[in-house]
Amino acid sequence: MKIRIGTRKSKLALWQANYVADILRKHGYQVELIKITTKGDKILDVPLAKVGGKGLFVKEIEEALLRGEIDIAVHSLKDVPTYFPEGLGIIAVSDREDPRDAFLSVKYEDVYSMDENSVIGTSSLRRKAQLKILAPKVQTKDLRGNVDTRIKKLEQGEYDGILLAYAGLKRLGFEKRVKKVFSPQEMIPAVCQGFLGIEGRLDDKRIIDAVSILNSKDSQIRATAERSFLATLEGGCQVPIAAYSEIKDGEIELIGFVSDLEGNRVFKDKISGSLKEAKMLGVSLAERLLEQGAKKVLEEIYGENQ
Repeated sequence: MKIRIGTRKSKLALWQANYVADILRKHGYQVELIKITTKGDKILDVPLAKVGGKGLFVKEIEEALLRGEIDIAVHSLKDVPTYFPEGLGIIAVSDREDPRDAFLSVKYEDVYSMDENSVIGTSSLRRKAQLKILAPKVQTKDLRGNVDTRIKKLEQGEYDGILLAYAGLKRLGFEKRVKKVFSPQEMIPAVCQGFLGIEGRLDDKRIIDAVSILNSKDSQIRATAERSFLATLEGGCQVPIAAYSEIKDGEIELIGFVSDLEGNRVFKDKISGSLKEAKMLGVSLAERLLEQGAKKVLEEIYGENQ
């Protein structure tokens, strides 16, 4: 049986698609990679928050799925919106790669030792807001492009430091460039950072059965909790939102974060409970933060972006 994988063309996207392809081949499947250019790959000079956010990296791939041109899509799950076109959904979630955020710099060992007004490159509102808490005197400047491009901009002196997902750096072999890795408590990761999500047609039982070998039950539970938290907040790239879950002693623990764009009003809390309640726990934690004041912050941000 042949499985056609839809993927973006970046080095990281191709690494992810080939990782999945190799597993499928080991189980006897023929695999073909179909490379697709998304809108997010074309717009490289504008922060995602200003041009539509997460969906920019998946729309064209989902259209190919719906047309039957590909059988599955391999995504960084953190890039996938919490809503899907009718008939599509996540049919497998991989084991989680290290979900933490990493600091890279030519001049500094960590963000705490940076001089006042040093410039850190990141386009992530989540990272900017948490950075303001960790290193309030450091400045941020938008940074787009693939991992290689971002590192090159750092080395050319455009930035004093940059923040990237450690998972992507590890997958591409850039671990030695990393000066510091933040703990999930220090800088809460993006929702589902480190997971690969396999998207497919929900009525294609043949493909769903085939890719079940890629699915991690624990990852699926953790992703469910984090994504239900995000969905309840109706969050996207326009809002600093973070969530991170762990499974400990047969229970799931979920920490959530929401702030205003400046990182001045911060709402952070955690919840734990049964693995079977993962989705409900995500909803409950989001509702708790909304009641604490995040609702007003979200209304202000969404009002400005309309």
